[in-house]
Amino acid sequence: MTDVVIYTDGACRANPGPGGWGAVLQWRGQEKEMHGSDPVTTNNRMELMAAIQALEALRRPAKVKLYTDSRYLLDGITKWVTGWQRNGWLTSARHPVKNVDLWRRLIDVMDDHEIRWQWVKGHAGDPGNERADELARLGIAEAAARSGQ
Repeated sequence: MTDVVIYTDGACRANPGPGGWGAVLQWRGQEKEMHGSDPVTTNNRMELMAAIQALEALRRPAKVKLYTDSRYLLDGITKWVTGWQRNGWLTSARHPVKNVDLWRRLIDVMDDHEIRWQWVKGHAGDPGNERADELARLGIAEAAARSGQ
């Protein structure tokens, strides 16, 4: 299995509003940058989308170290998702889990990989996180331009 380092970030101009996601993938001395957007979304959906798109870009099973500055993404995938699945995608308060479509998609795309999730403080000078943030902001600009905002 190839070792891959991934930095992801998601952002939104308003919440909801134009949003973007960014990802930086690094392996064997190579690097790939990705970004995307949605005209009306939330920051949490963009955080999830960044991780999904980055993992979907991997062509074969990999050992992944995925860095995120999103506690929602990190805690959701490492602490909450098992309980949500067990409870029929309901929270401990018996409310429907938000963004269930993306949580399910993330779980599916994780199957082929060994993933170590790692939190990184946002806007603290980490080069990979800073670049993922720049890419996410590029996505916001593209979404806003398309929607005339």
